Amino acid sequence: MRASLSAPLRIATSATSWKCSRTYPAQADQVGEARAFLVQALGDCPLADDAVLICSELASNAILHSGSSKPGGRFTVRAEAHEGDYLWIEVEDEGGPWGEQAVTEECGRGLQIVSTLATSWGVEGDMLARVVWARLDWPAA
Repeated sequence: MRASLSAPLRIATSATSWKCSRTYPAQADQVGEARAFLVQALGDCPLADDAVLICSELASNAILHSGSSKPGGRFTVRAEAHEGDYLWIEVEDEGGPWGEQAVTEECGRGLQIVSTLATSWGVEGDMLARVVWARLDWPAA
């Protein structure tokens, strides 16, 4: 099932700022849909490549490690751009216990990637809902 494409792609919040949001079924094939949405929404943003990779990691984590993994689970991708200042990316899932996992050959590097690419990042939430966010500062002109 694809996310609804009838919603506007971006909503302007000022002359140089905008936001976008989409919700997806928590299924592995929807990570690609979330990436495609963000690629389209970000357009020629200089932070697009890093933001799309961060989105991919956070959406994958939501599907694998949160309450969103239960039947009917969902996750939401949000982005907010303040052109010339920063780009904010977040993925909201359906909560659950939070725990750092050990890094193995197969998994555990996603948040290391987020930490490397983002200016800052964090986790907020509880057993019912959780948001993992990343801020990327705009490159100097």
